[in-house]
Amino acid sequence: MNPLEDLIREKIAQFEQPVRSSLSARYPPLAPWLIFARRAHRQLQNIFNLRLTRESAPSFYSCVVARHQSVLFRALGDSDPRPQRQKVANLRLATARINGLVIPPGKEFSFWHMVGAPTPARGFVKGMLLSEGEIIEGYGGGLCQLSNLLYWLFLYTPLTVTERFHHAMDVFPDSGRVLPFGSGATILYNYIDLRARNTTTVPLQLKVWLNDRRLKGQVLSPERISGKYHVFEKEHCFVLYRGRYFRFNEIWLEELLNGETQRMTKITTNFAPVMYEVTPEYLQEHDFQVLRF
Repeated sequence: MNPLEDLIREKIAQFEQPVRSSLSARYPPLAPWLIFARRAHRQLQNIFNLRLTRESAPSFYSCVVARHQSVLFRALGDSDPRPQRQKVANLRLATARINGLVIPPGKEFSFWHMVGAPTPARGFVKGMLLSEGEIIEGYGGGLCQLSNLLYWLFLYTPLTVTERFHHAMDVFPDSGRVLPFGSGATILYNYIDLRARNTTTVPLQLKVWLNDRRLKGQVLSPERISGKYHVFEKEHCFVLYRGRYFRFNEIWLEELLNGETQRMTKITTNFAPVMYEVTPEYLQEHDFQVLRF
């Protein structure tokens, strides 16, 4: 028996026959009302959740715990580049709300609690959104680039991620990809959120900003933190099943102290349908393994 093949067969079965589907998927006409109800419920929860932080410091802490950056514009095949340009305005608004935020010990960060509703009344414009594997325009489009960056930063800190959702589809071909497939964090106001709690005894601070080409971020601390973290993927491959390509991998976290591994944790197992054309040339160019079922 091959454990990897058995796991992939299990993922294929789950994809073909999901355990449950959402009410909005089963009754599409009800979707707007269900989304409104869920948003209202989460907003009430946030108001009374005393763990959520909105605290900022007058200056930045001196020690960098983790840093990361991502390019603002990617080659996306034949897709219209205009929504990518528009997303920059949304990112500037969102980073201004988060930049300088302090997460004290015992407190929790919530992306949407800080950013708020991405409405035109608050200055947000239409940008690129992903819906059912397609690129569309919507207010606040492009903010997932910030949630992706923040999630990757959190993995390299002692923050404990308490809520995170990953993309259900592999939408874009690899073009300058530097992070493992499936290591992002999708968001949807305000019930698909990104949250992280500070379970340490030291306050941590977020610093996020843009320049002309990149979105940049850091997690800061007033004192040096000795632990180190390493995120990597295992078992990455393309899966060809009944003429359709899927993408599979596992994301792992290694925690180190003084250069020695303290713990290895599997964060997630990704299995997603591929929404772009997969050619033999593409697979060969990137040296991707293909498993056929």
